[in-house]
Amino acid sequence: MARRGDQHDNDLEGPATRRVPAVDLLGTEPADGAGPDPGRHSPLRYRVLPRSLLGLTALILSFAIGAGLSGVVLYSYYQYKLNQTNDRVNTVITGYKKQFANAEGDLQASAAAAKADIQAQLGPIQALEASPATLAKLAKQLAPSLFFVHTLDANGQASVGTAFVVSSNSTQSLLLTSYTTVAAATRSPAPPVYVQRGQTSTAVHVRTWDQTYDLALIVLPQGNLPVISAAPSTPAPEVGERVYAVSGLGSAGAALSQGLITDVSADGVEHDAPLGAAYQGGPLVNDAGQVIAVGSRSYAPLGFSTDSVWYAPYVQAACNKVLSCPGGNLSGSQ
Repeated sequence: MARRGDQHDNDLEGPATRRVPAVDLLGTEPADGAGPDPGRHSPLRYRVLPRSLLGLTALILSFAIGAGLSGVVLYSYYQYKLNQTNDRVNTVITGYKKQFANAEGDLQASAAAAKADIQAQLGPIQALEASPATLAKLAKQLAPSLFFVHTLDANGQASVGTAFVVSSNSTQSLLLTSYTTVAAATRSPAPPVYVQRGQTSTAVHVRTWDQTYDLALIVLPQGNLPVISAAPSTPAPEVGERVYAVSGLGSAGAALSQGLITDVSADGVEHDAPLGAAYQGGPLVNDAGQVIAVGSRSYAPLGFSTDSVWYAPYVQAACNKVLSCPGGNLSGSQ
């Protein structure tokens, strides 16, 4: 009876409990030293990791192979992207080179077209300019009739100009020049006046002059010299006609500067041919080498001087002012 009471007491205390040994999740042995129960689930270590050295080696080898394959894949992807980038860069460079070549060709074509256009526009202007051959021909033609004039002015300073032959006989020649050059020699006491060709200077004297027209006539004791012919009075000079100012100072015996007639009046012609001091008194000639007027730096029919544009009295004025011309005309004029 007693045993039943005991059992009843146990029943009152609740269902019987079973003591289960603690299990380490990492696979450690139970605390009481009992081994793993084959009938129970294996620890996590036994379920994930191999239990032998060979298995561990195989696992490590698998990891290594996987890592190598991943590296190969990543490197291949990197190389693929690099090749794509290089292809894009090469495409851009090739396109740029092509565009540059096209632009360079267009630029050269534009430059050639512009040059041709400029040449076409310069054609009329270049037609107004004499060629070097023309200048050399005129210099050779006129040199035998030209002389460089040098003397002193009223202040004792050098005064220079050019004279050219308008008449010559067997013993002497008459030369026309600028009054400005020999002005001091028209007064007393007069400084000596010389004409020079090459290295030879010859003393001359002033016979007549006209200050208003800036003309003077000097006598050279040397005959049989060629005369520079005067241009015909008809047709008269025209605006835009090419003219040449001539100096007797030059290595070829003559020097020329060219310009255009800018105005024509009863008092003379206006021109823009450069006129240095050595050119005053020299002939202003046309393309044929005929004298139209006499170069002057001081002739001012309007009562004032101009800059870079000069007035020149007609050569025929010499017949009325300083020279007696047969028939009233210089040699060669009509």
